[in-house]
Formats: sequence, C-alpha cells, structure tokens
Amino acid sequence: MAKMRERIRRLWQERWKKKARLWIKLILNWRFLVCFGIGWMITNGWSYVLLFVGFLASIDWMKAVSLGYLAILWIPFSPEKVVTVSIALFLVRRLFPKHNRELEAQIMEAVPPKSRKKPRRKKDSGEV
Repeated sequence: MAKMRERIRRLWQERWKKKARLWIKLILNWRFLVCFGIGWMITNGWSYVLLFVGFLASIDWMKAVSLGYLAILWIPFSPEKVVTVSIALFLVRRLFPKHNRELEAQIMEAVPPKSRKKPRRKKDSGEV
C-alpha cells in the first residue's frame, strides 16, 4: 500500500510540475509581462498616476476621479484582473504572432495525445 501511494504521489508531482513549468513559461516571459503592463496601465495604472499628480499639484478633481475609480477597483469582486489579463492576451496575440505559434507548439507537446484537439484548418478559396 505504501509503494502504491508513493507511486501515485510521484506521478501526481510529475504531472503538476510539467503544468506549472508550462504556465510559468506562458506567463513569465518578457512579451507577456510587457503586454500585461500595458493592460494594467489601461485598466487602472492611469488612476494611480492621476492620484499622484492630483496630490502633487493639489488638483481636487483629479484626486476625486482617481479615488472614486480606485474605490470601485478595490471592491472584493472587481473583475479588474480578468479585464487586464484579457487585454494582455489580446495584445500578445497582435504584437507577437510568431511567438504565439512557438507557445502553441510547446503547449501541444505538453498536452497528452488523447486530449489534443485537431487544429482547425482554414479553407482555401478553391476548396469546397
């Protein structure tokens, strides 16, 4: 029984190590981090900059707008990260198309053959 548990534990660790490495490779590369930074500035970075400038220059409307947005942003179930990651993924796909093909190939290598989906083929104008 102990050998079986040890074997299951090793198989589980190997599977999760591969998945963790893949996720780290997908998320912690410079391309995604740059796009995530741009997405973060679009969604909420501007409000921190506006708040900083508002306090430095003593401009009340800047402080009010940025604090109001930040108050909404810090609500526990705010979908801000979902929007930020969506923007980042959109930017990565548009700015780095060759990199996406490389990542797709790496993902397909990591996925077991049984659960792979066949990629969709675009029809040429001559095909029916």
